Amino acid sequence: MKGTGGFLNPEQTIKQLNIEKGMIIADFGCGAGYFTIPLAKIVGEQGKIYALDVLETALESVRSRAKLEGLLNIETKRCNLEVSVGSGIDNNSVDWILLHNILFQSDDKSGIIKEAVRILKKGGKISAIDWKENQPMGPAKELVVSIESIKKIAEQSGLKFRSEMNVDNYHWGMIFEKI
Repeated sequence: MKGTGGFLNPEQTIKQLNIEKGMIIADFGCGAGYFTIPLAKIVGEQGKIYALDVLETALESVRSRAKLEGLLNIETKRCNLEVSVGSGIDNNSVDWILLHNILFQSDDKSGIIKEAVRILKKGGKISAIDWKENQPMGPAKELVVSIESIKKIAEQSGLKFRSEMNVDNYHWGMIFEKI
């Protein structure tokens, strides 16, 4: 199943993340659940996925899909991820966080990353994916987020860059770790 406008392939992307059964994952800006649903299947009943979005319609879509697939390990939350404690998730409690195609939509990228760092366990990881610069698809040029700007914000927030991800022709991807 392809998501995010038919470009990103969630299953192929997830393979690069080394997700394991029992993990706790937060999908920031989960949308219709393109990543949430396959992740919930991987982490199994012992794991948990927080599907977080500002739009109730997106969360309803996730709830419907989860019900159809018999997935009981997804908790949906309507929240503002740009504010401190906006996710409502406990400090240092999450193994992985996905920031997939959310940063270009935000006026406070630093706030989102700080909230992610707050809930991430030491040694936990964040995968960030967003639109590449100078390509014909995606958001308006002024909304595109550069790799360098996200690396800088991430490092200022206590994250260490670990690797780049191979996503597709339209998106860049990076993995960071909480140190």
